Parts: sequence; structure tokens; C-alpha cells
Amino acid sequence: MINFKMLGMHCEDMRFRLNVVKAEPQTKFEIKPEFNRQLKKVKELPKRRIVELTVKMVSTDNEPKPFDLAIRLVAVFDLEEEIWLAEDEKEFITAATRATFPYLRCAITNLTSAAMINPLMLPPLDGGALFPDEKV
Repeated sequence: MINFKMLGMHCEDMRFRLNVVKAEPQTKFEIKPEFNRQLKKVKELPKRRIVELTVKMVSTDNEPKPFDLAIRLVAVFDLEEEIWLAEDEKEFITAATRATFPYLRCAITNLTSAAMINPLMLPPLDGGALFPDEKV
């Protein structure tokens, strides 16, 4: 088991744009968020890891959406000890994603609420399971 602590988190990017979409009053839009994750190692501090989680929802001609949204959260972690094995690194990034994802969900809700539209509340998801096939 990999032990770590979160040192801090901040939002590096938060954008919202309302789109003018002509639709019937009862039209339901399919909102499919696109999640991405990136792990960064700090060379000078071998126990330090940075996890970036991003979410994007962008309207296209084929799939119109009532708004565009982009958020990037950056979380900084310190490991109790250095990681040498790839499977331990994968275990860490899954656990770190699981710890960070609720804050991304909250940011989505807060941003849409601040835009004075019905807040978008994603269902509770296991953030660690969002990227099952990703290689570390």
C-alpha cells in the first residue's frame, strides 16, 4: 500500500461559455464530460507527485450543448517513500485521482451555479475508475 498526503490543490483553469442553441423547450441535451489526467514527477523531489485532472464539455455541430466548460485542477502529493515499481505508481495515481475527483465534481457544480444556470451535478463516481486503460 502506498502512503501519501495531499499538500495542496488549486484550480489552474476554469472557463464557462453559454452557447446560443435553438431547441424546443423540452429538448434534452446529452452532456458528456471528457476527463483527462496527467501525472508529473518532480525531479528534485523524488517523493513529490503532481496530478492534473481536467474536464471539458464542448459543443459541436454534431452534438450541440447549451454551454462549454473547461476546468483543470492541480493537486500536489508527497509520498511516504519513493516508488520504484510501475504497479506501485499505478496504485498511487489511482488513489490520488480518487482523492482529487470529488473536488473536480464540486468545481463543475460551483462553476455552473455561478453562471446562473441550473447547476450541473455529476453523479458520485469512483474517480479512480475513470481511466481504466491508461498506462502510467
